[in-house]
Amino acid sequence: MGGAEVLLTAAQARAQGVPLRMLTPEEARTLEAVGETLALGARQAGIAHFVDQQLALPPGYALLTIRISEVRPPYVDFYRAALGGIDRASQTLLGRKYVDLTDAEQRDFVTRLRQNKIESWQGPSQSFVYGTLRNDAIDVAYGTVEGFARLGVPYMAHILPERSW
Repeated sequence: MGGAEVLLTAAQARAQGVPLRMLTPEEARTLEAVGETLALGARQAGIAHFVDQQLALPPGYALLTIRISEVRPPYVDFYRAALGGIDRASQTLLGRKYVDLTDAEQRDFVTRLRQNKIESWQGPSQSFVYGTLRNDAIDVAYGTVEGFARLGVPYMAHILPERSW
């Protein structure tokens, strides 16, 4: 930020309005809405900032689960196709972009995506899009100390004895 390197969590980056480097604002809004449908808390946890930051890294360093799939880098191409496919299909089926759907419509859309039942779909495999975005949402919402606490799971640092190397 401002020429200085600052370490922030994805949630902090979102709260501070850190500019996105890879995703467009519209892609980020769609990702946040889908992420929230897939894992409550993903929006506030900063799913768009997490994915954006990971997409800006060299592919071998990215912590996104897409890295262990058959998708070849640059991974931003997959995310653009997936998020664009979601908005196009939502517009075709319901006359509105995904972010403008009701919560019930969003849940129904995601269920249909998971089941490969969106006939107007144009994009990567529906179930693969669902699985990839679900993994991202779960990682950012629950894969942190705060996420573990929300689930009532003690964080390992409090359980394991301190090690000296």
